[in-house]
Amino acid sequence: MLANDITRDRLRSLAEARVGDAKVLSLFLNLDPREFATPAARSTEVRSLLDRAGRLVREESGRLTHEQKESLRADLEHVAAELDSGAGTKGAHGLAIFASTQAGLFEVLRLSKPIEHDPVISDAPYVAPLSMVGTVESWCVVLVNRRTARLFRGSSDALEELALIDDGVRNRHDQGGWSQANYQRSIDKDVQDHLKHVADVVFARMKRDLPEGVLVGGPSETAGDFESTLHPYLRDRLAGRIDIDVENSSLEDVRKAAAARIEAARAERQDRAVARLAEAFGAKARAATGLSDVLIAVHEQRVETLLVDFGYATPGVVCPQCGWLGGKGFSECQADGTPVERRDDIVEAVIERAITQSADVTVLRDRPELASHGHIAAGLRF
Repeated sequence: MLANDITRDRLRSLAEARVGDAKVLSLFLNLDPREFATPAARSTEVRSLLDRAGRLVREESGRLTHEQKESLRADLEHVAAELDSGAGTKGAHGLAIFASTQAGLFEVLRLSKPIEHDPVISDAPYVAPLSMVGTVESWCVVLVNRRTARLFRGSSDALEELALIDDGVRNRHDQGGWSQANYQRSIDKDVQDHLKHVADVVFARMKRDLPEGVLVGGPSETAGDFESTLHPYLRDRLAGRIDIDVENSSLEDVRKAAAARIEAARAERQDRAVARLAEAFGAKARAATGLSDVLIAVHEQRVETLLVDFGYATPGVVCPQCGWLGGKGFSECQADGTPVERRDDIVEAVIERAITQSADVTVLRDRPELASHGHIAAGLRF
C-alpha cells in the first residue's frame, strides 16, 4: 500500500522550524516503481541525488561558514547511510529528506507520489514542493449488513481494518402464522440492536480523532438504517456509499472502492473552494486574486485558503531581514527598506508562508477559473 507521511501538523512544524545560523539540506528522491523497479535502478537514482546535492554544497561553499560547510558534509553522509540501508521506504513512491547536523535535524517523509525537485540549501526545511503531493486525509469506512460489520480507517492510498463485529443475528424463517410474525419482530429488534452496537463501536474508535469523512457500504436499506444510528458528529461527516460485498471483500477491494469516492469528494471540495472564491471576489469580499494581492494578504497573515495553479511559477524577491515577499520589480523591502534577495520562483515562498499561517493549500490542475484570476488566489480570514 502507498505511504504518505505528510500531515498538516507535520508540514506546519517543518515550515516553522528555525535552525539559527545553521543551514538545512532538503532532498527529494523519486522511488516511482514504474521507473525504479529494481534495486540497481534505485541505487543509481540515489547516487544521482547525492551527487547533485554534493555539487550544490560545493557551489554554495563561498557563501557558507566553516561550521555550515562541515554540517552539510555530515548531512550528506547521514543521508547516504540512511538511503543505503533502505529502511523506512516501504510503500513510498518518493522521499522528502530534511537534514541539518548543526541544528540536530533529520527527518524523512515517505510520499505517495514522487517530487521532481533539485536539492535545496536554505535557512529552514524546504517544504513547498510537498504541497504538490498533499496531506494525508484520514477516512472512516464501515461495511455493514444485518449480521456483521467491518470497520476501516485510512486514506485513499492505504486502509487498516480496525474491527470485525458479528452479533450473531438469527436468520429469517418461513413457517407462517403468528409464530413467524413474532419471530420476525424479534429478528428485526436484534438487527436494530446490532446496528446500534456497530454505531457505538465506530464512535468509540473515532471520537478522539474525527475522520475527514465517513463512507458506508452494504445493502441499501441496511446502510440507510445504520447511518441514522450514527453519532451526530459522524453523521455530519457522511460522504456517500460504496457498492461492495460486506463479508467477502479483501482489504484491497475496500481500498479501491473507497479511493474512488474519496477522490470524488476531494474534487467536490475543490469545486466548492473555487466557487466560494468566485463568489467572494464578485462581492468584493474576503478574497485576493493575482500575485500582488496574494502577497499583500500573506504579509498581513490573513490567508485562510490558498489556491495555486499547478506549474505556476514567477520570479520575486524576499527580504532577508523580515521575510517580506514581493514581485520581481522591487529592489528593497517595502516594510523596512532592506535590500531584497531575488528568487527564481516566489510562488514556492508564498506556499511556505501560507503553511506557517495554518492555511489550507491546494494545488489545482486544469482549472481555467483560477487561470483567469492570475493562477493564484486566496480566501482571507478578515
